[in-house]
Amino acid sequence: MKFYLCSILSLLVVFGCKNNSEKAKENYAYFGGEVINPNARFVTLTDSEHHTDTIKLDGRNRFLYKIDNLKKGVYTFKHGGEFQTVLLEPEDSVLVRLNTLEFDESLVFTGNGAKKNNYFINEFLENEYIEKHILRLCQLEPEAFEKSIDSIRNAKLKKLEPYTKKCSASKLFKKIAKANIDFQYYSSKEAYPFMHYGQDKGAFLKSLPNDFYSYRKDINYNDTFFKSYHNYLRFLKHNINTLTLEKYTSYPDYKSFNWNILRYNLDKLEIIDSLVSNPEIKNELLYHFTMKFISFNNNQDKTDSVVNSFLEKTTNEKAKIALTNYTKSLKNLEIGSSLPAIEVLDFNNTEHNISNLINNTPTVVSFWSHIYYNHFKKSYAKIKELKMKYPEVNFITINIDEIDVEKPKQTFKTSKFSCSNQYVFKNPEASKKTLAIYPMTKTIIVNKNQKVVSANANIFSINFEEQLLGVINQ
Repeated sequence: MKFYLCSILSLLVVFGCKNNSEKAKENYAYFGGEVINPNARFVTLTDSEHHTDTIKLDGRNRFLYKIDNLKKGVYTFKHGGEFQTVLLEPEDSVLVRLNTLEFDESLVFTGNGAKKNNYFINEFLENEYIEKHILRLCQLEPEAFEKSIDSIRNAKLKKLEPYTKKCSASKLFKKIAKANIDFQYYSSKEAYPFMHYGQDKGAFLKSLPNDFYSYRKDINYNDTFFKSYHNYLRFLKHNINTLTLEKYTSYPDYKSFNWNILRYNLDKLEIIDSLVSNPEIKNELLYHFTMKFISFNNNQDKTDSVVNSFLEKTTNEKAKIALTNYTKSLKNLEIGSSLPAIEVLDFNNTEHNISNLINNTPTVVSFWSHIYYNHFKKSYAKIKELKMKYPEVNFITINIDEIDVEKPKQTFKTSKFSCSNQYVFKNPEASKKTLAIYPMTKTIIVNKNQKVVSANANIFSINFEEQLLGVINQ
């Protein structure tokens, strides 16, 4: 790898010297690197306008791609289902090295343009720890909470200042780096009422200082530059949640709040429709909140109401079809329905109908993917714990990837996990649609009579064991 990187970097330096001597700033960039433990034979690179280039890996899992007529800005590169971002500006030559088993943690940039991107990935990883800390800070009272997150924000800004001077950072880098800090700060404030330990979210929201959300006057709900940017969209989602809570708790008949209240969720879609005019941002927010609601809702009438509101407001025809089909799949998994006939393969490549694996025993069916490797490790540990506590329950785990049994089998052996009751779908794409597998934490509980008890359980939920005890005692 060292020789490979040095060779490419040497080549790119030659191009750079040529440009310097000619004193012409050419509008191109190189993006390349190496993928360890690849999940596919290619990576994709997508710009802010969703134009995507597919780049094949060579026999050594490496790639190099020249982008002509570069649109400087943040690009998204994907491999399998994992993704990260890279800032590309004219004459950059950025190489990335990553291991899919620890996608974000292993990611390192080299080459011209690497410093700014290593700053962003390091900030991304640091924010994962900071967010856990902020969850604890959310238990503080408003004045102490605000003081704490102000301190975090100021420390980030102070850290950024010498970096921008030292590296002669571009205006574009400064704009994105400052926005990252602001969006995280704003998101923390918007999430605060929901994360605070108090039960009455409405009363707590009303108790906040009048200037607590003073930054809202500067919010652009139709920012075309950041429209595809994760941190911007994440902030908007938190903000929409809080704005809707403000509206919902203002009703004269308001009594209490929970996430599945129909009126609250319909209000949320109305607020998006009123605030956001950019079609891309609006469609993204509408789809996100509608999918989130129907994925955890067990009342069909409520689901129909929210879906109908979504269909009236979105202009994304593909999203309409996808969500309509997803809703149909959920209807086939209603409480009391039979589990659909799905064919799976065990690690010996023997075919089974999933219904035949239940054998008059309460059964938990969960799913995993190499794409979400951390989820895989955590869920395996959780299921191992549950098996010890509930030996009368049958636990089945299914890999959802478009692969044969050898890769998941090897993953289990490498991790020194037991291969018993582990399966892959015979027809992954069709099976995922039939079982409406979204989100990845989705778990199906089936009773001994092969009837669905819950199609949207979560093994990490605080009430999961209560659900298990219910099916055991049937």
